[in-house]
Amino acid sequence: MTKQEKIKKVQTLLQEEHFDGWLLYDFMRNNPICYNFLEFPENTIFRRRFFYWIPAEGEPMKLVHAIESHILDEWPGIKKVYFSWQSLHKEMAVLLQGKKKVAMEYSPKNEIPYVSKVDAGTVEWIRSLGVEVGSSANFVPYFTAVLDDAQKESLIRVGKHLDFIVNETWQWIFYTIKKGDFLTEHDVQQKILSEFEKRNLFTDSPPNVSVNRHSSDPHYQPSQKTSLPISMGDFILIDMWAKEKAPRSVYADITRVGIAANQPKEEHVKVFKIVRKAQIAATEFIKERFAAHTQVLGFEVDDVARKVIVDAGYGQYFIHRTGHNIGEELHGSGAHMDNLETHDVRPILPGSCFSIEPGIYLQDFGIRLEYDLYVDLQRQVHIIGGVQEKIMSFEN
Repeated sequence: MTKQEKIKKVQTLLQEEHFDGWLLYDFMRNNPICYNFLEFPENTIFRRRFFYWIPAEGEPMKLVHAIESHILDEWPGIKKVYFSWQSLHKEMAVLLQGKKKVAMEYSPKNEIPYVSKVDAGTVEWIRSLGVEVGSSANFVPYFTAVLDDAQKESLIRVGKHLDFIVNETWQWIFYTIKKGDFLTEHDVQQKILSEFEKRNLFTDSPPNVSVNRHSSDPHYQPSQKTSLPISMGDFILIDMWAKEKAPRSVYADITRVGIAANQPKEEHVKVFKIVRKAQIAATEFIKERFAAHTQVLGFEVDDVARKVIVDAGYGQYFIHRTGHNIGEELHGSGAHMDNLETHDVRPILPGSCFSIEPGIYLQDFGIRLEYDLYVDLQRQVHIIGGVQEKIMSFEN
């Protein structure tokens, strides 16, 4: 999509949402959505406030500081340059004169924190000019969560890499344990990171390798200080996420579970089956909705998965949402599968990717099963990262 095409698409969506325009704003990369939309390189950072105004009708306007006056030169519109706070306020008052409602990366009551990127003071300032500030949350995902063809292919490649790495990691863990060699959570984490490096993959933080009670913590991160040894009979959870080391690449994110024994315990199997049933239920719900050309909202997916776990008597142990949007950032700005941490009423868009990761976290162990779903532009739903049908063990 060219810059002009993006502007036209934004204007169509603004008219549908009854906004006078979209006021994109950033200071020191506080608003990554702004950087993403404006197609700035990933490591770019500007150190002065800038604004890009896209009206529902008419020509855009760029409001930039004299020190960084060039930053929006590739984008269409009239350029206004400020150098003092007085001149900034004067130009903004002129820009918004006669406007009633503008969209910004703001979320009422912070209901969708992933799109709440503009600070309260800036919102107060815009409101002081007699303008209502509304949320861009409903239309931003069209530009930040919908993958292009290159991103889709990158996602598929990374999903295959992660599936291969986790399966190889299980075999390495089991081989090491059977030999009687000393092994820790941290050792396995470092092994996975070395495999990422071999495949030219990037991760924003190291993978989660959790043994026994640590697997009850959804965001446990092993370190040399906290790491537990892995011994015969131990239950293990591995959560890994990565993307290619290339501009505009997209994350894949998977979680698997296993046991360093010939077979899992009966309680492990029972909980695993419930979590897998919830994962299947959420996936089939999404497939059915898209096949019927019916809108599916983020919170509805969470409700479907959660009902399975609640009905099985484990509702209080499902302590996180069912899934999150995935893009260039691991937790993207599109719809999340969430009616627990937030009430996400946004629709899943064709062309977007997101995780499906129900879990049950008991005192002694936790089970989460995670793969990603990609919905293509023809509304077909694809599983990314592979499927786990049973607990990994020495015998499988």
